[in-house]
Amino acid sequence: MSLFDRIPGEFYKLFTSKYTEYYMTFLVAIYNAMEQSYSVLGLTEKECHAVMNERIASAAILWDGENYDEDGVFLTRSNMASVCLKHFEDWGWLRRDYDETLNSYVVTFPEYSQMFVELFARLMDESDSQERESVLAIYSHLYTYSVDNEKNNAILKSALNASKRLVRMLVNMQDGMRGYFDELSRQKKFKGIQDVLVKEINNSDSRKYAILTTTDSFYRYKEAVRELIVKNLDENEARRRKKERELATLEPGTPAFVRCSRAIELCAEAADIMFRIGRQSDVIERRYNKLIEQKTIFARRAAARIRYIMLEGADGDDRTAAFVSLLNRSSRKEEIIMSLSERIRLSRPYQLMSPDSLYQRKTKEKDVFEPQAVEQEEQVSEQMDSFVLKPLYTRKEIERFRRKNEKDGVFRVTEDTVQSMEDLEKLFFVWQEATETAGGNGEIILGEDRENSAGFRYSRLEIRNGRRGTKE
Repeated sequence: MSLFDRIPGEFYKLFTSKYTEYYMTFLVAIYNAMEQSYSVLGLTEKECHAVMNERIASAAILWDGENYDEDGVFLTRSNMASVCLKHFEDWGWLRRDYDETLNSYVVTFPEYSQMFVELFARLMDESDSQERESVLAIYSHLYTYSVDNEKNNAILKSALNASKRLVRMLVNMQDGMRGYFDELSRQKKFKGIQDVLVKEINNSDSRKYAILTTTDSFYRYKEAVRELIVKNLDENEARRRKKERELATLEPGTPAFVRCSRAIELCAEAADIMFRIGRQSDVIERRYNKLIEQKTIFARRAAARIRYIMLEGADGDDRTAAFVSLLNRSSRKEEIIMSLSERIRLSRPYQLMSPDSLYQRKTKEKDVFEPQAVEQEEQVSEQMDSFVLKPLYTRKEIERFRRKNEKDGVFRVTEDTVQSMEDLEKLFFVWQEATETAGGNGEIILGEDRENSAGFRYSRLEIRNGRRGTKE
């Protein structure tokens, strides 16, 4: 018996009820709880009541005198879970069995009911993964087939199904855009246009579109898909010719002959599937380009509709737009605006449009560019105590510089000590380390300033004893 024949006649009562939305929510919640349950038999009726009561607590149900179900039972917060569970069992959405181990009734989902509930879950979950509907999924299947040693055609069939789903998704997105075109053309107020734009930006199709243009990298993987199709076709043709040559050497009727014949048939099937994937890729590209065009046209029409309402008014429906239109035609416009600004205390210039101001077309010419002198900031002289030199050299280099200018345990600066800026900086590090680590047994002599033949100025410096070994 097929699954369709197993569906009870009262199964479809759920779709004719005024509580269909709540029934679907309860079924999805029970299904998710059953997946997370450790029980292999299902959920008890008590557990189902608890799951549904959680949803009832968060649902915005108007509890008035009209809350009667299909059988005339008055629904309240306390009995809605038990009444709904009884409907699910009577209509065939849930199967009820008695478990002697638990000493209670347990409920499970029949196979046909499970299919519907999974569909309900997808319809309610807008954040459902788009991996099944992306160019990246097609690329992944084709790449897996190219590296598969068995060359399983089921992988190619998955790629073909993914391409068909992507085409259907693009078709649905185009139909949705056409719906927004119609809805936009019916709007006669600014608020209505704003609502349409916000709905178009935040809907699930726009999120899918963002995935195609960013994460999925449509054009990048589109070329990669074509390259993989060509590569797989060439390898498949070479494999088919090899099998045909091998078949000619085998005796008909033998197992090897049958296996070789089957391999040739699989190669032909794989070539046909890949050609169909290629045609689907062309359709995907055309649909995608058309969708981009629709997005651009939609933005232009929205801007044109706003300009029309601003300039011509909204047939008297929008009083603000009508007032602006009349104001633009009046010869006493400036006088009216000044009087209005005194009464309502405008805080912004009325020449500019903002959410808190009136609109007026700009007539004022752009301000003439007048260059101004740049004010120089006073430079604050830095004190020597606050100057910290960046550690450009390792301790090993500084130690090597010190030993080079040290004789009989005394570091002494001579005319040959400083021959470059690097030597001058190393000298500073030596002096800094000596002053920081000097103890009672050390002596540092700092004398007059000198200038060598290379043009570098430095102070006469001698460091006696007190020298501490350094580590790199």
